[in-house]
Amino acid sequence: MENLKNIVNFFNNILWNKNLLVVILIGAGIFFSWKTKFVQIRLLKHMMKLLMEKSQGDDQNISSFQAFCISTATRVGVGNLAGVVSAISIGGAGSIFWMWIVALLGAATAFIETTLAVIFREKDGNGNFNGGPAFYLKNGLGMKKTGAIFVITGIICWGGVLQIVSNSVSESFYVAFNIDPKIMTIFLVILSASVLFGKKDKIANVLDKIVPIMATLYLVVVFFIIFKNITLIPSVIKDIVSQAFGIKQGIGGTFGAIVMQGVKRGLFSNEAGTGSAPCAAASANVSHPVKQGLIQSLGVFVDTFVICTATGMVVLLTEPSAISKFNGMELLQSAFKFHIGDFGGIFIAIILFLFSFSTLLGICFYGKTNLIFLSKKQWPQELFKIFALSMIFIGGIEQNIFMWNLADFGLGLMTIVNMIAIFPLHKVAISSLEEYSN
Repeated sequence: MENLKNIVNFFNNILWNKNLLVVILIGAGIFFSWKTKFVQIRLLKHMMKLLMEKSQGDDQNISSFQAFCISTATRVGVGNLAGVVSAISIGGAGSIFWMWIVALLGAATAFIETTLAVIFREKDGNGNFNGGPAFYLKNGLGMKKTGAIFVITGIICWGGVLQIVSNSVSESFYVAFNIDPKIMTIFLVILSASVLFGKKDKIANVLDKIVPIMATLYLVVVFFIIFKNITLIPSVIKDIVSQAFGIKQGIGGTFGAIVMQGVKRGLFSNEAGTGSAPCAAASANVSHPVKQGLIQSLGVFVDTFVICTATGMVVLLTEPSAISKFNGMELLQSAFKFHIGDFGGIFIAIILFLFSFSTLLGICFYGKTNLIFLSKKQWPQELFKIFALSMIFIGGIEQNIFMWNLADFGLGLMTIVNMIAIFPLHKVAISSLEEYSN
């Protein structure tokens, strides 16, 4: 186990601490923004219109909106809550600015990878679409083995994330209701199992109901808090911008730490460039690949500019003395308590449960699609469900910092493998965009 930790820490040091992924992701975002003529800004209004477009054709595959909900479910989760809190705690207010930059540029990357996922997807014998980085590596570049590597790195990342999510839920319910983490974890496992072992489209059907409700509930309360403190907003925004460039140092953060926390947690939250979201997007029944590419690009905006910013604002509007002794989810619960009383801790526990449950289901949808790439047989998918439930159980019982490192490790490797595909294939997506626009 110690050797595994050393290996993970060694690669994380290269991927994250040496800024390798910062260069790759920011560089990719700039490159794809330029190549698409900033499609994420040009067609923003059109993206919102497409979101409500009805699915075309048969009922075998999920709708465009359901695909959006699945990918948003995994984006809008612990990364938007614990991840943002972590970024601010280490990098200060300025880390929020760099999360915005990652999202703005990453939206173009999300468009490219999603469009490719739909173009190079496959239809199985039951009429279901399956796609993602593994499929466009194989069908676009003839790199089937590299596609298999993506699947493996994905499972490593998602296994770590499942534990993190589960632990966040059990911790928050213990703080809010004094419920034993073991009891909460068992409940979460049973609830997850009831959906995972249901009908094939049950995950999508559950998520397209949970995601809009949980996002609306969260934003209503956050906007109430912001409205209550409206006179403080200008100073908070000033802090975000000034601290982003080290003009005013963050909470113990140097300029490098500020940038790294914003980029790292921004990526962990919005997933642009990692190859995760295309796994869901490829299953959507859309009339043109570009349509789903635009919808997933919109998802990056929703995740970071709306949900993450909302979370950051609540923390930054809180009196420092009220949260100085806490970290993680307990810090966020304390921030909400400061603004809306004891109900704040209860509210965050409930919202985190909804966010986390949707993330768990979304990850399981990703796992299913990627395991189909390795084998068309049913048993690997069933085995992954058992693996997922095991990770949920282990993570909920006990916090394991190594799981954060493992998730970062898998996320970093996924991103690199995904980039190996989308850079040489980006012209295919650009051609599709030009065809769609004409």
